[in-house]
Amino acid sequence: MNTEAVISVIVFLLVMAAIISEKMHRAVAAMAGAVILLLFHVLSVDEATTYVDINTIGVLVGMMLFVAVVKNSGLFEYVAIKAAKLTKGRPMAILVVFAIITAVLSAFLDNVTTVLLIGPMTIAITQMLEVNPIPYLLSQIMASNIGGTATLIGDPPNIMIGSAAGLSFMDFVVNTGSVIVIILAVTVLIYYFMYRGQISVIEENMHKVMELDENRSIKDKPLLIKSVIMTVVVVIGFVFHSQLQVESATVALFAAGFMLVFGKQDAEEIILGVEWSTILFFIGLFVVVGGMQKSGVITSLAELMMEFIGNNEALGIVIILWVSAIISSFLDNIPFVATLIPLILTMESGGVDVTPLWWALSLGACLGGNGTLVGASANVVLAGVSAKNGYPITFMQYTKTGFPLMLISILISTVYLLLRFA
Repeated sequence: MNTEAVISVIVFLLVMAAIISEKMHRAVAAMAGAVILLLFHVLSVDEATTYVDINTIGVLVGMMLFVAVVKNSGLFEYVAIKAAKLTKGRPMAILVVFAIITAVLSAFLDNVTTVLLIGPMTIAITQMLEVNPIPYLLSQIMASNIGGTATLIGDPPNIMIGSAAGLSFMDFVVNTGSVIVIILAVTVLIYYFMYRGQISVIEENMHKVMELDENRSIKDKPLLIKSVIMTVVVVIGFVFHSQLQVESATVALFAAGFMLVFGKQDAEEIILGVEWSTILFFIGLFVVVGGMQKSGVITSLAELMMEFIGNNEALGIVIILWVSAIISSFLDNIPFVATLIPLILTMESGGVDVTPLWWALSLGACLGGNGTLVGASANVVLAGVSAKNGYPITFMQYTKTGFPLMLISILISTVYLLLRFA
């Protein structure tokens, strides 16, 4: 191993240790790692920029800006109240419908944004019903990660995989979306049967929900109309971006630009609404992994994996799916996926058909986040919202239901991938 390889591996391990221990903010850890590689001449500044996936950054910034404008219209609160009223205030129907809404929104929005929009509404409605909101919030945490797996833009690992492998929005809908429908149905059914005997509501409280006026949640009607029209345009843009020969980042940035110009909102407030720490984390991480690519570490790991898997495609699928899921249950899935992407690309250049491996990585990394309370950002954020309102969710309380349900989802994914590809 040459000096550059040794330095790149040490930097990567130090960055991972800092992220796992949470002694340092993950954006600071990633940026510090990138700077060390520059200082030790493992990468030059020009080389470092070539490893940053601008398409991924563009999609993230564009969608964060777009959502920051749209949420000021009151659209999401309107949808939540309308859905609660459609259930006639029945508690188990609300649990099922809100989980499905969370999954659908998470397929098109950032998961953290989705749970921040749905979580507080859930707590408000369950307080009216005088029931414990925790079962509702647990189902929404799982639904957000499941829904995010279905599309190119639903979860950052998918954005990264799609950009690196040249996969379109419809590729994800066809290959991961189809099995996600089954996984979501199974998960929601399990939650329904798990809690239906534990949640009961008096008639009077159900009437309180029916008396809610969804129209009062609309803060800006002209903005609402623009938001609905642009949401449809964005969905169409993502579905047909490969046929239109535009990058997914172009669609996201166009939507953001349009809403910033015509949404007539406070630009400073909207721009500050972007999670810039997440963007810096991605940039730093791309450079840290780029250091291992340039120094040949990734190539060596890919050769080892090719030797181990050989011509056994089924073995490759199972290993990547299950290893991704278990690791992503305890660690941030973004660094893991960032490391595996160049590894799989190197295997592809070595003549391996890696198509099923992309879907195994996507399903494993995204669904694995449901395993524990620290498995995904949405889990931590919604647990924080719950605790702030007086309903703390403990690590073990979540893991007791989350980990078995995650294993069930990975088992379903294993059967699906083996039947489809192997």
